[in-house]
Amino acid sequence: MGRVTAPNQVIPVPPADLPSTLGALRAAGHQYRTVKQELRDNLLARMRSGDARFPGIVGYDDSVLPEVERALLAGHDMVLLGERGQGKTRLIRSLGALLDEWTPVIPGSVLNEHPMHPLTPASRAQVAEAGDDQPVGWLHRSMRYGEKLATPDTSVGDLIGDVDPIRIAQGRTLGDPETIHFGLVPRTNRGIFAVNELPDLAERIQVALLNVLEERDIQVRGYQLRLPLDLLLVASANPEDYTNRGRIITPLKDRFGAEIRTHYPVDLDLELALIRQEGDLVAEVPEHVLEVLARFARAVRESPSVDPRSGVSARFAIAAAETVAGAALRRSGLLAAIGDQDDRPEAAVARVGDAVSVTSTLRGKVEFESGEEGREIEILAHLLRTATAETFRAHLSGLDLSGFTALVGDGAAIETGELVGAAELLRQVGTVPGLAKVLDRLGLGDAPTPEEAAAAVEFVLEGLHLTRRLGKDVTDSGRTVYGGRG
Repeated sequence: MGRVTAPNQVIPVPPADLPSTLGALRAAGHQYRTVKQELRDNLLARMRSGDARFPGIVGYDDSVLPEVERALLAGHDMVLLGERGQGKTRLIRSLGALLDEWTPVIPGSVLNEHPMHPLTPASRAQVAEAGDDQPVGWLHRSMRYGEKLATPDTSVGDLIGDVDPIRIAQGRTLGDPETIHFGLVPRTNRGIFAVNELPDLAERIQVALLNVLEERDIQVRGYQLRLPLDLLLVASANPEDYTNRGRIITPLKDRFGAEIRTHYPVDLDLELALIRQEGDLVAEVPEHVLEVLARFARAVRESPSVDPRSGVSARFAIAAAETVAGAALRRSGLLAAIGDQDDRPEAAVARVGDAVSVTSTLRGKVEFESGEEGREIEILAHLLRTATAETFRAHLSGLDLSGFTALVGDGAAIETGELVGAAELLRQVGTVPGLAKVLDRLGLGDAPTPEEAAAAVEFVLEGLHLTRRLGKDVTDSGRTVYGGRG
């Protein structure tokens, strides 16, 4: 079908009962529809049946998705405006699921032409000659989506196409569509094409999209080729760049029927849901640790030390959770190497102390204000402590935690850290009044494992330190020592 597929991409095989000729297609009652009609009909069908319209899209149910649905029902091309990491590309890619699973095409057509609606002179002649015996191929909806990340070196040839000098040399004339090597946009005919970061296209390339959006034809090398393309064009952009003062030409803005603003998760529960859905966690991360990371991401996003124009991607919190899980798995592996063979292997369960590592590994995901140079890790560490304290208050406020503060009376101390196993930490703590209520508040009350109990104990100790009820020190070997008054 003129598609270049990734090496590992599996091309679906059409069912054997689909019509194989144009005559059989007509006899089956098939009706030609444009892409926008197809999207409209399928969206309405999902609305009426109550099926999920945009599975996997979190946090947009009451804001962005209704606007997207209105645009699709109206048949509008659209541009999604938002800072990085707001799920714009994820949302655009989900639109392909609203296409028919299989659609008929003329076999071998680079433009995915419909057998009932051929575009090029060659295809029209072929269908006219073959009549009802015209062969019909079938294209899966996964092959009807095209995407281009806009970069300054993107050319008109990449998007629209260019004259093929070899075909000219073979004797064809410049008005012949067969002389053109089509670009990404025409090759996505009868599908959805996305341009990510649209303002990054050079102005002359933006101009090349004007005819595609309005007149639905293409121009190559100074002559116009009338090819009424059938596609939905969707773009994404940063709001700062998508202005008359930015890097977008005004006529192109006018061609989009809908401008839709995206946003970061509105509340904490949505941020947590996104981390759970997207995070590839190699170890158990208790709910209270995930909440610390979600609050941390939101605090970084709202910090005056961070450039608000660049935003803080949702990938920040996801990567933080994955890093913390990696730290827990590392502890499990190291403790297995140094422990006694008779000891129970340490399960990989993350603790709040594992989150300290994210301040250095994730600082590259955040763009700070110019005046904060050199203070990046300090700022992130402060925001992480704030997020931990907020989570501590949210879950354990009002509990009697005097049993934990009594553990370090008379000069005693409790050591924890990356290489302190759960058994060792729990041996130091012993039986603590109030631990059962802590475990219950943290959702670990039903027969927690030693590693989960150790995660709860470390969280309480850190929370008591941050609320100035326990002292804390870090040794040269990297161990954390809780003891004395804060």
